[in-house]
Amino acid sequence: MGKKTLSAALLSTTAMLAVAGCGGGGTAGSDETAAPPLNPKSVSGTIKVLTNRTDLVQDGTMKKYAAAFNKEYPKVKVQFEGITDYEGEVKIRMNTDKYGDVLLIPAAVAKGDYPKFFAPLGDTGSMKDKYRFTDKTDVNGKTYGIANFGTANGIVYNKALWKKAGITKWPTSPQEFLADLKTVKDRTGATYYTNFKDGWPLVSPFTNSVGSVSCDTKASDNLANMDAPWGNGTDLNVIDGLLYNIVHDKLSEKDPSTTNWENSKTLLAKGKISSMVLGSWSITQMQDAAKKAGQNPDDIGFMPFPVQKGGKFCSTLLSDYQQAVNIHSSHKAAARAWIDWFTEKSGFSDSQGVVSALRSAPMPATLKEYVDNDVTMVERSEADTAQVNAIDNASEIGLNKQDYRQKLIDIARGAQKGSLKDYFADLNKRWAEARQTVGS
Repeated sequence: MGKKTLSAALLSTTAMLAVAGCGGGGTAGSDETAAPPLNPKSVSGTIKVLTNRTDLVQDGTMKKYAAAFNKEYPKVKVQFEGITDYEGEVKIRMNTDKYGDVLLIPAAVAKGDYPKFFAPLGDTGSMKDKYRFTDKTDVNGKTYGIANFGTANGIVYNKALWKKAGITKWPTSPQEFLADLKTVKDRTGATYYTNFKDGWPLVSPFTNSVGSVSCDTKASDNLANMDAPWGNGTDLNVIDGLLYNIVHDKLSEKDPSTTNWENSKTLLAKGKISSMVLGSWSITQMQDAAKKAGQNPDDIGFMPFPVQKGGKFCSTLLSDYQQAVNIHSSHKAAARAWIDWFTEKSGFSDSQGVVSALRSAPMPATLKEYVDNDVTMVERSEADTAQVNAIDNASEIGLNKQDYRQKLIDIARGAQKGSLKDYFADLNKRWAEARQTVGS
């Protein structure tokens, strides 16, 4: 599998309206709660689980999970459907009531429309103490999804390569990171990798880092109240400014138009490239690539974004897709049983090296360096995501699309005219005008 997820990237307003107005969600009532079943032996039915993890369906991993689940819920039959174009396909299916019993909530569904399509799982007030990220699917005090997993944000890098270049400490500022990249390039020839061509690595890994700079759980929500998100010292100013300077200072690949995501894993493992801004979900993929390339998987490291607040690093912690129950499902108890079991007992989070939705679960081994170095985990609020997305759509900037950062890179490398200062000024202007348009 290539990209881990299409996380949090809203589709066009047209797409959202198409989903919001589809016939599948308009008739069912939102009071049909999919409560946790009290007696596993009494729960029965055949449920279909839709997933974007086609690789785990094809290699039999999901069947193994189902077999383990059946030891506790013997009367429930679980069927899986792996979907390559998950967003596109499921959005179409939601024009009917046949979109599985358990599914990952598509980004195209407006948050306010969740009660039309999904059964509430419980009161947010009680669920938030047990689960992380409940505010992402909270609508009027009800939670409509439980996170598949969470991901911390930072920079994946080749530790052995950086050590070979004489660097053993994490950079504490953007300037220090740029200096380290130059040292690594001068001494090893390896460069930072933008993954410009595939595009999506310029989206969520960077936008999800909003909050890592300020160490503020409300950093993303605050965008709804800002006229200049790219103003001096803001999270987006620092994050996008660093990307610009990496490219402008010729510390990235020579030709961004030739990058290749799948190949980048092997290149990092072999020390041909030095680092990439990504989510922690990428660590196990890089380690697997290292094994296949005959390299040491322990050489894959993960450092926080190069900024400190009060002498400490921060890393945003965000939800991936959220698992939900189709409000039209005839087997809500069985569907909820699967979600609870998968979240609490399957071991999926540990196997993937990602953060469990359970607050009681420890951080995964992949984030041991974060734990050992007291990196502050900032569980970012998503309470005002709908308003932020409305402003973003009206501005036509696309915080969750690749275009604006690809343009940033093109300006940095001289492929388009302009300067960083002028580009940020234009982004701020468009954002401020959009806030007025949507009435923020």
